[in-house]
This record gives sequence, structure tokens and C-alpha cells, in this order.
Amino acid sequence: MSGLRIAAMDPGEARASLDALAELRIRVFAEWPYLYDGDRDYEARYLARLAGSPGAVVVGAWDGERLVGAATGAPMEDHAAEFAAPLMARGLPLDEVFYLAESVLLPAYRGQGAGHRFFDLREDHARRLGRRWSAFAAIVRPPDHPARPAGARSLEPFWRKRGYAPLEGAVARFSWREHGEAEESAKPLQLWLRQL
Repeated sequence: MSGLRIAAMDPGEARASLDALAELRIRVFAEWPYLYDGDRDYEARYLARLAGSPGAVVVGAWDGERLVGAATGAPMEDHAAEFAAPLMARGLPLDEVFYLAESVLLPAYRGQGAGHRFFDLREDHARRLGRRWSAFAAIVRPPDHPARPAGARSLEPFWRKRGYAPLEGAVARFSWREHGEAEESAKPLQLWLRQL
């Protein structure tokens, strides 16, 4: 992580960084496997809701003054109902779960340990809130998907090393527009969970 500063933002710093965070989300999620065709209006609404959660955390990664990555999280009950429903169906109380919403990092900075710091800082925040579990959702794509790049690597070994495992049968459906789609379509996302 030579040259990168990674830290949780205070609320004022997080609010001031929302435009940069929206740009990062649009840029990184345009890549495989999400293929997101970014929507500025959606980003503004989503990030405003995140900023309004008193238990939320925004972790930034800076190269000098430039924000090059970020990770967010919020109490599960403050996040989208589509992700909460599979957990409630398995009897997990939402007020015990912290949701790790996203990690986005520009390609030039990957593979240098930022991902671990993103998880460390969000899990520490969740523990301070008294949460027992942390969870996130990852898109499920078929192995023969036509947009899969040659040599695409799965992040599953990294997640498992962090202590996460897929929660069997816990698949959320969430909609966004992919590149090439005329409108949004629902995508399956597997919920992963670990005890803190």
C-alpha cells in the first residue's frame, strides 16, 4: 500500500466526498462482474441515504489528495430491504447484522492490501456498534457469461480467508441497468456472512 492512506472518514468528510464516491462506484462497478451502467441520480439518492444512517461508515483510500478507493457499511436495518429479507428468512435479527455495502478501488491500486484494510476498518466499526455479524452480497454470474474477461479471478478465496462463508439459500435479487440493457433487470446476489 505504498503511498496509500486508508482511514474511516468523519461525517463531514464523508458528505464532502459523496461526489467522488459516486464517480468511483460508477467507474468500478462498470467492470466485470457488475457491468453497471452508472446512473448519477441513483447514486445521489443511494449515497444520501447512506450518509443519513447514524451507524454508517465510509472508509476512504487516498493517493495524496485523490480519493482512489472507498468502502462503506451500515446497520443492516438501514440498508435495502432486498438484502435484509434473506437474512430475516433465516432468523438473523437485523439489529445484530452490519452490512458491508461496497468496496471500490481503482485498478492500479489493487493487490496491495487495501481490501484487507477496508474489511478491517468496517468490521471494527461494526464491533463498536455491538453487532454480532457482518454480511455482504456478491453477484452470481454463470461461468460462461459472455462478458466474463479472460483470466477473471474470483474473490471467494479472499472472502473465505477473512472468515466469510455463503449463507446457503440466501440470495437477494436487486435491480440495476447493465451496459447494453434498455432498462433495469433483477440480478441474483449471494449473501456472505461471518460472526464478529
